[in-house]
Amino acid sequence: MLNRIIQRAPGTIEARMILVSKSRGLESNRPSHHRLGSPDVASRRAPLGPACALPLFPPAESFRLFPPMLGFPLRRLSVSGLRMCRARRSRASQCLSGPRAMAVTEASLLRQFPLLLPQNRSKTVYEGFISAQGRDFHLRIVLPEDLQLKNARLLCSWQLRTILNGYHQIVQQRMQHSVDLMSFMMELKMLLEVALKNRQELYALPPPPQFYSSLIEEIGTLGWDKLVYVDTSFNTIKLKAEDASGREHLITLKLKAKYPAESPDCFVDFPVSFSASWTPQVNSPQSSLISIYSQFLAALESLKAFWDVMDEIDEKTWVLEPEKPPRSATARRIALGNNVSINIEVDPKHPTMLPECFFLGADHVVKPLGIKLSRNIQLWDPENSVLQNLKDVLEIDFPARAILEKSDFTMDCGICYAYQLDGAIPDQVCDNSQCGQPFHQMCLYEWLRGLPTSRQSFNIIFGECPYCSKPITLKMSGKKH
Repeated sequence: MLNRIIQRAPGTIEARMILVSKSRGLESNRPSHHRLGSPDVASRRAPLGPACALPLFPPAESFRLFPPMLGFPLRRLSVSGLRMCRARRSRASQCLSGPRAMAVTEASLLRQFPLLLPQNRSKTVYEGFISAQGRDFHLRIVLPEDLQLKNARLLCSWQLRTILNGYHQIVQQRMQHSVDLMSFMMELKMLLEVALKNRQELYALPPPPQFYSSLIEEIGTLGWDKLVYVDTSFNTIKLKAEDASGREHLITLKLKAKYPAESPDCFVDFPVSFSASWTPQVNSPQSSLISIYSQFLAALESLKAFWDVMDEIDEKTWVLEPEKPPRSATARRIALGNNVSINIEVDPKHPTMLPECFFLGADHVVKPLGIKLSRNIQLWDPENSVLQNLKDVLEIDFPARAILEKSDFTMDCGICYAYQLDGAIPDQVCDNSQCGQPFHQMCLYEWLRGLPTSRQSFNIIFGECPYCSKPITLKMSGKKH
């Protein structure tokens, strides 16, 4: 009898055994060594009350320790032997508890899906409903005689088929790998929850008739000539307006389900943020399309001076970037001459003030322009236009695109022979006055990095021009010009 087990050292379990009888059945159950007492070699018996050390089973094998049966030797089972024993026990339990396991599965299926019931005694046909997000969907499952799901058929109602459209391959995969109907139904319910979440708009309750009648009344008050677009569900509305200079602007409204109690989302092409004030009250004068449109017109008037400045630059100069500037763009890159340009950033709130400027081109051309800007900055007059002030401060005339011929004003990269590369135009120029070849920043970087004579200090690379072999310097920056 084993009444106490104490682990003393790694690799051994010391068990103190107390003999309750002097049966000779212990003769063959000899410990490998004794910590207390010594064995009786002549009689080959262990002395009364020894402390014997038994080998320690691995953790996976030692979850249960049984005392040896009297008269049988204590031996250690191998891992493979233990696995065989467990497999035999498992098969035996399956044979004994097969009907019980099936009954448990059926009870669990009935508990989780009470609306899905068998239609025959062999339970090869199940029909009913599966519930998800408070809604019930009709389905029918036909199983083969061996009840294997991989050969089953799933028949869905048109609502369920519409929701699961695009998920057919996943459903078939789950049917192939599910061990029983219960596990398949659980996975089908999870898949249905995901599909419903992605298609919420299909099952949203339509707004009441008052929603449409009030919108039509508001649009009629604004004027149908201001309506550009409206979708069939009246969730997206586009309106147009003209500012004092005759420029046309659009505002897109995304109406929410609780409109007018909830403010719509407004999207405009402005250089500044636009947020319309909204009073979350039904029938309030501050909670209507008319109110938003009035605020839209006021914002257009406040930005009129900014757009006047930008339009003058676009009309009277050659704007290199952006090619098709939106109304929200505040920067312009303007050509000044052969391979030299200026980039300006205009403040929408103070459009006639001195903008942020930096020059792009060869040093022997850019440095004199920078000196003129520093020397004549006091000549800047906010009463004049930005273009006129730039002419006065830089002491130049901006060439128009119609005057500059493409052959005389080469802007193609000397390495990739393209004008635009990932939206960027050549902004690096050779400083040699006899060369002046432009390059994309990334093209020149890759070229110089491949030369064994190039050297780099932090973000500055020193090398030779691919055309004239004169020294050229490239300062890498994350800003895309």
